[in-house]
Amino acid sequence: MMRMLGLMTALLLTAAPAAAADDDPRWVFYSRDTTAYTSPWYDGAHRTMIGYGCTRAPYYPADSRCGGGRGFHHGIDVAMPCGTPITAGRFGRVVSSAAYGPAYGENPLVIRNKRLGVDILIAHARTVYVSVGDRVTRGVSLALASDSAAPDGCHLHFEVRSVAGGLDDAQRPVKLLDRVPA
Repeated sequence: MMRMLGLMTALLLTAAPAAAADDDPRWVFYSRDTTAYTSPWYDGAHRTMIGYGCTRAPYYPADSRCGGGRGFHHGIDVAMPCGTPITAGRFGRVVSSAAYGPAYGENPLVIRNKRLGVDILIAHARTVYVSVGDRVTRGVSLALASDSAAPDGCHLHFEVRSVAGGLDDAQRPVKLLDRVPA
């Protein structure tokens, strides 16, 4: 009987891993996707908190595209501990983020890729390592993840828009995030 109890306990411990010590207690996952993904844009493997498009997350006003009082999220929020390195996953040039409001944090980064015709927005960053005008290539250190202006904890907000576009020009960013299940 004791041996059986020991085997059951071992199975439970391996089947349901404990929360990582660096999980942010403010994280709320509005995405049903429980997969952790790696990406050339960040270190480690992390889950999606809020996906692109219609969401139940309370931070966004009701949007006519969504129905049921749901709001529209223009990017992907990837949960990650504060201080997680963020690196360039594509080449481009850092352009001004002055037109972006305070909801994106103190140091939003915009990387323009003219060949693809897009601006890639990295929000909620701190300790930024690049400046406007810098050329970046894949793997270049951009910043560290933070919770700047983020009520739901440390994460990376990854958004793609047409070059110099506004919110109406936001595009589904999953393809450029280059995620791979861990």
